[in-house]
Amino acid sequence: MKYNIRGNKIDVTEAIDNYIKEKLSRLDKYLDDNDEVEAKAVISARGKDQKVEVTIWSGKYNIRAEETNPDLYSAIDLVIDKLERQFKKYKGKIASKKVKIAVMPEIEDLFEEDEQHIVRRKEVFLKPIDEEEAITQMELLGHTFFVFKNVDTDKINVVYKRNDGDYGIIEAN
Repeated sequence: MKYNIRGNKIDVTEAIDNYIKEKLSRLDKYLDDNDEVEAKAVISARGKDQKVEVTIWSGKYNIRAEETNPDLYSAIDLVIDKLERQFKKYKGKIASKKVKIAVMPEIEDLFEEDEQHIVRRKEVFLKPIDEEEAITQMELLGHTFFVFKNVDTDKINVVYKRNDGDYGIIEAN
């Protein structure tokens, strides 16, 4: 597994770096090909809280989790536990269907609340997938929407989670 650990307004010490790598190694048992897997961890400080965001990319899926806690090491433990639960939940689902999930970078908020200007731009590769695979990928990322190219219609679609727990699809013409 390749590691990319960085701090946002916080210095990442060697002890923190080693602790994150040690904890991430717990997830090796869920990964098929460790050489192709990249784990990105971002640590940031918000007031008294420490926020840890981890995204794991592989050729088959993306898993993302974040956790906030006053104690940095507790936040790391909690985010690793959350990732492990996601792996357990989706590993069987992915293996049983033998689904090829599109590899897409995480899609983060594009707008700040107070000022409405673009603060981040992402370029994504839209691999043709079906709606069920798009829902699985959205759930793996922990997002409420997912942009994909529909394999059946060859159109750009957005699947989103509705407030009632169901899903909706937006089709572009």
